[in-house]
Amino acid sequence: MAFDRPGSGGSMNQINVTPLVDVMLVLLVIFMVTAPILQQGVVVDLPRAELGPLDGKELPLVVSLTRDGDLYLNEQKLTRAQLVTQLGGVVDGRAEESVYVRADESLPYGEVVSVMAAIREAGIRNVGMVTQLPPEAS
Repeated sequence: MAFDRPGSGGSMNQINVTPLVDVMLVLLVIFMVTAPILQQGVVVDLPRAELGPLDGKELPLVVSLTRDGDLYLNEQKLTRAQLVTQLGGVVDGRAEESVYVRADESLPYGEVVSVMAAIREAGIRNVGMVTQLPPEAS
């Protein structure tokens, strides 16, 4: 707003730029924060599902990968070649088989993918990942 200066007899004809600078700084901060978020990838809304317990007819096959890189089929320690052989024998006896993979979170992604590829090589098409639910906020 323009006010008269005492003794000048006229109005000020200068623009107060302080609010303009404040708004520009806020916009700059907003764009600096949102720019990296926009470059991360495609946003996908994943479906939510409430899963019930397993049928109990047959024991589920669980392939576990430990932090040390050891590989287990249920409770039996195996190598990758033995895993393919064991799972290949299981697939021949069952119509539709699923395998659940439990992997330590500290393992490199490539190790988990190579085990999943070995499972697919054995002829199993349904591969699930076992995760842990996050603790609920109190």
